[in-house]
Amino acid sequence: MSGETGDPGTDLAFGSLSGLARLLRAGEVTSVEIVELALDRVASLDSAGPSLRSVLAVDPDAPGHAAALDAERRAGHVRGPLHGVPVLVKDNIETSGVLGATAGSLALLGVSVEQDAPAVALLRAAGAVVLGKTNLSEWANFRSAHSVSGWSAAGGQTRNPHVLDRSPGGSSAGSGAAVAAGLVPLAIGTETDGSIVCPAAFNGVVGLKATHGLVSADGVVPLAPSQDCVGPMGRHVADVAAALDVLVAGGPPGGRVPPGGYGSQAVGDGLAGARVGVARLHFTGASPVADRLFEDALAAMRDGGASLVDPADVPTAVELAGFADELLVLSYEIHDSLDRYLRARDGGRGVCPGSLAELVEYNDAHFEDELALFGQDLLVGALATDGLDSPVYRAAFARNRERARERGIDAALAGSGADVLVTLTSGPAWCIDQVNGDPSSVVSSSAAAVAGYPTLSIPIGIASGLPVGVSLIGRPFAEATLLRIGAGLEHVLDLDIRPGFLSSVPLT
Repeated sequence: MSGETGDPGTDLAFGSLSGLARLLRAGEVTSVEIVELALDRVASLDSAGPSLRSVLAVDPDAPGHAAALDAERRAGHVRGPLHGVPVLVKDNIETSGVLGATAGSLALLGVSVEQDAPAVALLRAAGAVVLGKTNLSEWANFRSAHSVSGWSAAGGQTRNPHVLDRSPGGSSAGSGAAVAAGLVPLAIGTETDGSIVCPAAFNGVVGLKATHGLVSADGVVPLAPSQDCVGPMGRHVADVAAALDVLVAGGPPGGRVPPGGYGSQAVGDGLAGARVGVARLHFTGASPVADRLFEDALAAMRDGGASLVDPADVPTAVELAGFADELLVLSYEIHDSLDRYLRARDGGRGVCPGSLAELVEYNDAHFEDELALFGQDLLVGALATDGLDSPVYRAAFARNRERARERGIDAALAGSGADVLVTLTSGPAWCIDQVNGDPSSVVSSSAAAVAGYPTLSIPIGIASGLPVGVSLIGRPFAEATLLRIGAGLEHVLDLDIRPGFLSSVPLT
């Protein structure tokens, strides 16, 4: 991506990983300087200034970690492309020491965890500096049907750095906003349904939800283990690919890492010879400005050498949007998984709720801090479920999977002969509304989320100051294909999307 301010590799705030690596290798900058810049930007943009509130907590030891990594580099030991690079991690992913994992709830604030989640441990082993934790939609946006994306009691309201009165998306709101604002080049999010790709699109960054299980979700405060995923968010497809190479270590045997790693796939000619199915049904028509950018992106894909099959609709898109069966699955799974998680987290010490029922009681007892904006109807509804052996759960799970897989993405790909599907991730970000909550809006995440298939969201342009993104959706463990085609699209669009920190959407 070229940009108005020059080569992004020479711009520390918005530099690519490869550009930062060149500067570090040449000795033109140190990891300490990069980390200190990140901390300065957190102070001036996140805590003050536009007050993005994308960062929930900062590790006071981050400069010390950076100094140690600088010493390693001077001694000739470089761990890889993330060596000495600051990374932020969503605060529902366990981080040892002072950072912990709150899931955005006051109930877990200050409750320590003993060790890093595997994803965090892998980042540290690769030389990344975990700068801190990002804000999120509390409990990964499964607390109320009237929730406000990007709000948590522990972190407040995250704002979209492009237009401050617009939603940053959820639930990985802070991760998307922090990358978009140039606080860090990479952040880690989680997704159960839409929680990586939606904030990626709203904030104008790249977000990857990998095949379910490819990246370990151990150490993540659970919502629904059958759908919970951990994934990287960055400004460039190549950066996300480099992060995935780190995160997949020890992944499942089905994960077919390409020779040279996922980073080798993020090259500029990735559209050449690609066959792309265009999924329009239910995902276009809602936003004229997004539709125009989508058509421009499709034309760019053709110009880049891709063959388009248009349309190649997901036959069950409308069924999946009904959400009834998915809501049942999520309700059953959060009751079971959160009971087990909170019991282990509390360990009988009485330092936090030890079950979902106790969490609901805690929220009621702390109404002004936790429930004043919106309630906890989804959590209360989950309490009524009766275990994962329930025939109601099993039937809903089976219907859901069949809709998303055999009759959904599988049918669309087989019918079109396409390598991947492309569709709008969503329209532009909606207004933050702390009275009515988030509006009903079309987001194309459900099919891949329920199926457990990979999806990659990539920005395609700006409409009235707001980013718009498309999603590439593929077969299980097709991350290499998504990254290759995504990098090709990124190359032909040649965008440099940076935030304007506008107070509201411009009138023209």
